[in-house]
Amino acid sequence: MVKIFNLMNMNRILALTIALQAFSSPAFAGGKSVYGTDDREELFEASPMAARLADSVVSIWKSENVRYNPASGDFSLKTRKLAEEYHLCPGEKFGEQQEGAECSGALIGEDLVLTTGHCSTDACGEISIIFGFAYKRPGDDPAAGVPGKDVYSCKRLIARRTPQNTSGLDFALIQLDREVAGHKILARNRGAGPKKGDWVTLIGHPLGLPLKISPDGTIRDASPEGYFTTDLDSFYGNSGSPVFNTVTGLLEGILVRGGEDTAPASTGCNTLVAYPQNGGRGETVTMISAIEPFLPKFPPGI
Repeated sequence: MVKIFNLMNMNRILALTIALQAFSSPAFAGGKSVYGTDDREELFEASPMAARLADSVVSIWKSENVRYNPASGDFSLKTRKLAEEYHLCPGEKFGEQQEGAECSGALIGEDLVLTTGHCSTDACGEISIIFGFAYKRPGDDPAAGVPGKDVYSCKRLIARRTPQNTSGLDFALIQLDREVAGHKILARNRGAGPKKGDWVTLIGHPLGLPLKISPDGTIRDASPEGYFTTDLDSFYGNSGSPVFNTVTGLLEGILVRGGEDTAPASTGCNTLVAYPQNGGRGETVTMISAIEPFLPKFPPGI
């Protein structure tokens, strides 16, 4: 879609270019939406800082779609072409890629993953938690040859809250079947809460796709208790995606809900919903500070 920029938008982009140098590549719950230009990026396009954080982000799958390969000792993932699954119009971004993940999550303890309450159920054994579902280089097949060390199951739900309305607390804390090897625990914001205008970055699995980084968001409103709203580009599948302060790299919360994903076009196919940068309802993030009372005690710095 074409975006018309006024002077305010141009100033915003200039400021964003400076603030996002730490995240941007030098080379380049419900439904969610695109705000302004769809700037979602692949892992191989990310800066070292974004790639480091992305290494601690997980995709959450139905276990029935995660298949063990006895001959090779690795796993393959059952996926579908995005354009076919959502009946997208030709040319929609990432339409030719494969999707299959249900939600996203973040590693916040040696064997603990944080996601949304609506992404988890009491049937803990029915989900698999997978690291590394991403395009690490162009031409990858992220759904094939997944190492066993990156595939985990749910041992139990330590805590879970689901919203009774549009402002309720939404999170789940999953204990994995074993401690995670090869991925670092994410550091979270333990100080002053996020503020309106802060730059934020989203990392997760929009529409069940291989990992994408959405780096140009800002906080629209940080006044509600327990959550804030942003203009991050996000979709179904981003539920549970960690949201980071772009400058500090600290975890600020998890994305839980937003606007609609798709809309019917006159030709009968669907397009991704897009709003002006300041339009739409915004995307809602549960603050990490609201989840803090439910978390186990961690070592300093985590």
